[in-house]
Amino acid sequence: MKLFKGILILAVGVFLTGCEKVIDVKLDTASPKLVIDASIDWLKNTTGNEQRVILSTTTGYYNAEFPTVSGATIFITNSINTVFNFPESSNAGEYICTDFKPVIGETYKLTVILNGVTYAAVETLTGTPDIEDTIKQSNAGGMTGDEIEIQFSYQDDGSRDNYYMTRVKTNRVAFPEYSLESDEMFQGNKMVQFYSHEDLEKGDSANIKLYGTSKRFFEYFTKILLASGNDGSPFPSTPTAARGNIINQTDAENYALGYFRLSEVVTRNYTIQ
Repeated sequence: MKLFKGILILAVGVFLTGCEKVIDVKLDTASPKLVIDASIDWLKNTTGNEQRVILSTTTGYYNAEFPTVSGATIFITNSINTVFNFPESSNAGEYICTDFKPVIGETYKLTVILNGVTYAAVETLTGTPDIEDTIKQSNAGGMTGDEIEIQFSYQDDGSRDNYYMTRVKTNRVAFPEYSLESDEMFQGNKMVQFYSHEDLEKGDSANIKLYGTSKRFFEYFTKILLASGNDGSPFPSTPTAARGNIINQTDAENYALGYFRLSEVVTRNYTIQ
């Protein structure tokens, strides 16, 4: 019996050791696609004059960085054809405008010209309500009731349909958490949202941002969250390519990834008690 136990322990040890081997799966890499990050964020009570567009391409699964794209001509025009140019900065792939004029309800057109190909998108700048000053905290929150949870709220405008995106970033987590909300069931009422994390501790900081968005962006980013598995569902959907509103004017099927979004943004900071 002792001999049998010894052989069993040895076999299990060999099995577990063998499981530690890293398997490098060879994956097919599709041809790179242009990625246009054109998120115009107007922080409330600022001029919003400095905005940026980032160009990159998709890359292989194991690559740590996305290749930047230089040499593009980028500009945005408003409804009266005022042109806001985005010249490339000293950082490759970063294009910055310093005289942008954000107006809530205004319609803007983005134009990106790269290697003789023109990409364009049209979107409206959407306003957002203020996050209320009172942020509540519970130490019995989360799905299991043992996490620190914060609750913040904002007042919906009942005169129209509204769509919101929130971003919460804490010093405990490397990446921010995004969520979406519409007022379909809460028209004109106070909107309440929650954030919790198992690693939060007293003294930690949380930065909350609230964005007003269009319905089309809301639907687009919903697909992004579903594909990434960050929608809070235990059953993530099969990843699919989510097409944004940026259209290749020459060949619509050779589309760019990304979205041209314009949002008013409010922010609040909270320290965990």
